[in-house]
Amino acid sequence: MFTPTSKNGLRALKVFYGLFVVFLYTPIVLLLLFSFNSGQTPVFPLKSFTLRWYRELLANHELLGALRTSAEVAAGSSAVAVSLGILAAIVLVRRRFFGKGAVSALLISPLVVPYVVFGISLLILFQALSIPLSIITVMIGHVVLSLPYTILVLVPRLERIDVALEEAAKDLGASGWRTFRSITLPLILPAIVSAFMIAFTLSFDEYAVASFVIGRQVTYPIYLFSQLRFPSRLPQVIAVAVLVMTASILVILGTEIGRRMAERKLGAELESGPAGQL
Repeated sequence: MFTPTSKNGLRALKVFYGLFVVFLYTPIVLLLLFSFNSGQTPVFPLKSFTLRWYRELLANHELLGALRTSAEVAAGSSAVAVSLGILAAIVLVRRRFFGKGAVSALLISPLVVPYVVFGISLLILFQALSIPLSIITVMIGHVVLSLPYTILVLVPRLERIDVALEEAAKDLGASGWRTFRSITLPLILPAIVSAFMIAFTLSFDEYAVASFVIGRQVTYPIYLFSQLRFPSRLPQVIAVAVLVMTASILVILGTEIGRRMAERKLGAELESGPAGQL
C-alpha cells in the first residue's frame, strides 16, 4: 500500500482521492438532476423542476414488469448462490482434501471469464440440452456469476471462527446439523446477509449474460438498453435508473455498516474468550 512520506505527498494523495470521488459520482449526480428536468433531452441549461417522469414510470406496466422479473431472478439466484456458498466455504475452511487449491480456483474462476463469453457458452449448452430459455436459465447463469462473491465473503468470516467452539458442541453431544444451526450459523449470519445483498445487486443489474439466455420475458437491464433507442422514453429511463441506483447504494451501505458492526462485536466476543464469558 502506498504511504506518503511528506506533508506534500499526503496533500497530493488527498487531492487525488477527492478528484477520483468526483469523477466516480458525477454521472450519478447528473442523472439525478436530469430526472427532475422538464425537458426531454438531458442537456444544460435545465428547464424547470418536474416529477412528471417519475409519475409516468409508475404508470408504465412494461417497465414495472421488467423490474419485477429482475427482482424475482435476483432473489432466486441469490438464495441458491448463498446456499451453495455456505457449503463451499465450510468444505474449503473445515475440510482437508487433495486438490483443495484446484477446487478453490475452479469455484472462483467465473470472476475472470468475460460475461459475453460466458453468456454465449450458456446459450450453446442450453440449446444442446434442449432446455428452453426462460428466467430459470437466467437464474442458473447468475448463480454461477454470484457464487464466487459469496465464497469470498463467507470464507474469511468462517476462518475467524474458532473451530474449538464447534468441537465443544460436538463433545457435548450435538449433531453436525445442530452444531451448524446453533453455533456456526449465528456467527456467520452477518456475512450471509452481506453475501446475499451483493449477489442480489449483481444479478439485478446484470445484462450481458441475461441478454443471451433470457426467453420472452424481459429483465430490467434489457428493458433499459432497449428503450435507449427512443428519445421520448429517455426521461423515464433516467428516472428509473436514479431510483435503482439510489436503492442499490442504500442497500449496500446499510449492509456494509451492519456487517462491520457485527464483525466488531464478534471480534470482541472472540477476544474475550471463555474467560470473558464466565
